[in-house]
Formats: sequence, C-alpha cells, structure tokens
Amino acid sequence: MVMRKEILDWCAQQLAVAQFRDFSPNGLQVEGRDEVNSIVCAVTASQAAIDFAVAQQADMLLVHHGMFWKNEAAAITGWKKRRIQTLLANDINLVGYHLPLDAHQQWGNNVQLALRLGWQVDGCGGEQNLVQYGSLAQPLTAAELAWQLELSLGRVPVLLCADQQQPVRRIAWCTGGGQGFFQYAIEAGVDAFITGEVSEPQYHLARECGVVFIAAGHHATERYGIQALACVLAEEFGIRQQFFDESNPA
Repeated sequence: MVMRKEILDWCAQQLAVAQFRDFSPNGLQVEGRDEVNSIVCAVTASQAAIDFAVAQQADMLLVHHGMFWKNEAAAITGWKKRRIQTLLANDINLVGYHLPLDAHQQWGNNVQLALRLGWQVDGCGGEQNLVQYGSLAQPLTAAELAWQLELSLGRVPVLLCADQQQPVRRIAWCTGGGQGFFQYAIEAGVDAFITGEVSEPQYHLARECGVVFIAAGHHATERYGIQALACVLAEEFGIRQQFFDESNPA
C-alpha cells in the first residue's frame, strides 16, 4: 500500500519544487483518495485525460499542465467545474509538476526530448535554467533538422530561417512555450533554437540574426517528461502507470 503523501513528498524532493518560481501550484491540486495503486499520466489535465483516468480506475492523474494558473479567473465554473467535478466524484488525485519537470536533468522535458532526438546535452542556462544547450550528433541543415523533428514527434514544425540549407551543429532548446528565450539562445551563439510555440517576433529575429528557429509543438515537445516521471514512480513505489496522449496540434 502506497500513500499519496509518500509520492508527493518524494516528488517534491526529487524535483526540487521549492526552488522554482512558477505560474501554477506544483504537487497536489485536487485531493482524492489517500491510497495510490494506479497512476495515469498526461501532458494536460484535460477533460479527456480525466475521463481516461476514470475509465482506468486510476487513483492519481499526474500531469505537466495542471488546472490553476496565475492571472486566470478564480471562479470554478464551466469547463473547470466539469473537470473538478469529475475528479471529486471519482476520488481521483490531480497532481501537476510544471517548471520543475521542464528543468529536471534526468526526467525533465528538455532532457527527455534530447534523448529521443539523439542530441548531446552540454548544459543549461537562462531563467531558472529552463534552456538546455548542446549539439547534434552530426551537422544537419536547417531543413534536415526540421524533418528529423517531424519524423520523431509526428508533427510538422514551423521552420524560420534565412536559408533552409544553412548548417546546424550547436543548438539550444526549451520545450513548450519557450519562444521568449530565443534572444538568450542567439546571444549564446548557437546555430538553432528549438521550442514548442512561435510568436510573431521570432520570424524577424531568425532572419536578421542568422539563427534557425523551430517551433515543433507545445504538446508534442512535452510528452516525454511526464512519462519518464511516471515510470520512475511506478518502479520506486511498485504501482501501475500508463500514459494518455491526445492529438493536440498546438
């Protein structure tokens, strides 16, 4: 028998939760039953993920994107009410880890993406060490790097550059909504920066600074950290786990 508190305490320590300034609470967000024998993990605490956890009779839904964010309305109405109502009716714990999971150097989204793509990890930097940097196993053109990402992640990325044939060896990356770190990557002297989302300014910076920018999907780039964490929890505590994915193009 594994108690929820054991899992939460272990995660708080291993993910160094207290060290991060975040936009949402890390750890328990909706309280369910005390005992945990089965976990469903997902990128986001969507209604579809919650319904899947119910169908699997899970005791915990473990996610990267939880349900409570700074600057959003505090009222529990509409979609938020429906999600919470489903969790409470089925006594399922909702547990989320945001920035601590992005930055973790073993199970984090950044490191796990690098493992999937075969990138060498050399270090991290930027605000709260949320930007990873390293190099490709062998030089690629910008177009080839975008194609590698498309094949691996199953999403067509947005490629911004002055020349699709320009060579890429040194890279930096930040999964999810890391487009704001592009300037940091440029100043770090890399050939390309990979993240999940794109905003209007990145088009101009890529062309004017000669650094490739690739947006490979917020959801697509952040599928792997939560799975790595769930696998470790399953091994550490002897509980069942499974991953719920969605066809989210964003």
